[in-house]
Amino acid sequence: MISMRKWQVLLLFPHLVNLPLDKFQAALTRLLQGGHKEYIKEHVKYYHVGSAHSGPVLTPAEVLIAIHGIDPERDGIPLKKVTDACNACFEQRHIFTQQVLAKVEQIPLPLLFMRTVLQAIGAFPALVEFIMEILSRLVSKQIWKYPKLWVGFLKCALLTKPQSFSVLLQLPPPQLENALNRTAALKAPLVAHASQQNIRNSLPRSMLAVLGLAPDTQSSSQAQTSQAHTGDTSNSEKDAAVTEKPKESSSAS
Repeated sequence: MISMRKWQVLLLFPHLVNLPLDKFQAALTRLLQGGHKEYIKEHVKYYHVGSAHSGPVLTPAEVLIAIHGIDPERDGIPLKKVTDACNACFEQRHIFTQQVLAKVEQIPLPLLFMRTVLQAIGAFPALVEFIMEILSRLVSKQIWKYPKLWVGFLKCALLTKPQSFSVLLQLPPPQLENALNRTAALKAPLVAHASQQNIRNSLPRSMLAVLGLAPDTQSSSQAQTSQAHTGDTSNSEKDAAVTEKPKESSSAS
């Protein structure tokens, strides 16, 4: 019996994703359950296989990773086809579980990863706690260094508030400020959350300053320096005025 190798399927995977959705769903079932050769031979042009009898060739995690490995520009696959493929996976919740999703979280992060997380929120509304674990790990991986993923991260934080507040407060102050500037709808509820005494006491002053719950130390010091400079200037002017008065008296005499 000739077995179809995994690398062959992965090589063809973008072509499978580019099939009409119903045909991709059928191919997905065969990849996960077996009998995929006959289907691929029928629907993928120029591909020839041997025996049509074989078992599963990809695990659910490998399927999701393969989908995320598709670059729409490089592979010529419309982005909608890729997102539809993700949706087709999440419709099979008993197969594509939260453990499977966790395996997609790689470095470098796939460009479509945050889109998948957003889809997962819709597919698994009860898994918000699990999504928070993913977001927390993304903070440790400095998600803000990936601009496209950062946008998705903030959308996800907005969709999952107030649960996401604890994750947002893990961001460094500059990134938190950027997040609140980009997603203004997060600021008021996050400030209210952080105003709780037990939470406020746990936050550094720099974080409280970003939230407007404490004066900005740098701004305060600049203001004090400015005031001191103004005071010095005023005193100098007074001294100059006092010095000029005797001159005026001397001229008058």
